[in-house]
Amino acid sequence: MKWLSALFLSAALLLTGLQLSAAAESTDTTAEKTPAEQAFVRLKRDEKGKPESLQVAVVRYVPKDNVQSLEYVDLISAVHIGEHDYYKLINFLFTRYDAVLYELVAPQGTRIPRGGNEKKGIISGAQSWMRDVLGMGMQLEDVDYTLPNLVHADLSPKEFSKRMDERNESVIGMIGKAGLAGMGKRNATRTVFSELRLLRNLMSGNRDLALKIFMAEQMVQSIRLGGAVEGKEGSTLVAERNKKALQVLHQEIDAGRKKLAIFYGAAHMPDMSRRLMAEFNLVPESVVWLDAWKLK
Repeated sequence: MKWLSALFLSAALLLTGLQLSAAAESTDTTAEKTPAEQAFVRLKRDEKGKPESLQVAVVRYVPKDNVQSLEYVDLISAVHIGEHDYYKLINFLFTRYDAVLYELVAPQGTRIPRGGNEKKGIISGAQSWMRDVLGMGMQLEDVDYTLPNLVHADLSPKEFSKRMDERNESVIGMIGKAGLAGMGKRNATRTVFSELRLLRNLMSGNRDLALKIFMAEQMVQSIRLGGAVEGKEGSTLVAERNKKALQVLHQEIDAGRKKLAIFYGAAHMPDMSRRLMAEFNLVPESVVWLDAWKLK
């Protein structure tokens, strides 16, 4: 039965959570923090504390002074599984920029065809499975990467492999590190209550929604693993790819682009935010939250 996939989806979240995670905890008071400190993914709850939606942030950064010709850079946080309406909104937002820089470890200049690539790896295969079980859309399939203002801004597979070798890293090692960090931070009481709530909701009737809420809560928990995976020295998965994206951002600014966006997984955004402020002399101006998952 569909709801029995919850256990397997938890494992899939650990695998894909390396891309979905942000380095800070998700709370409902994030508007009081600066974007560098806050989570870029959160659970929105109603007045009774029930989840309404899983939200991702769009944070605008503007020049600290009037010297730059640049108007703004928006960090658009991505989740790789989401509602079709969420991706439709993302596609509309893209049309408002001079250039949108996007993530994809692929040869330089790669364009994703409409509907995504047919060839799938382990991570994309896990994401496809999650999409089917949860009945939602998938980033690589729903986002229109054929728009003319989209710019590939990520490492090539050769560059990625080289950076990992230089850092003595491996994907398996990072997954293991995330798993150990998760066990170290695991709150047994919270976990028991979460699982009991899932069982109660599954028995109440709407099993699909119960599973979706459970997985949204698990995703928020996995968000906290981002810092453990990244560490003080950063990693190829986040820091090195961010450096590459910001190299491309420099090029786009030098080419006269004034309204720019970076569309990357939420795991990248805390580090990306710090770099925009330190290296580009930008400051956060506003935060808008988008509903990525509907939980009612």
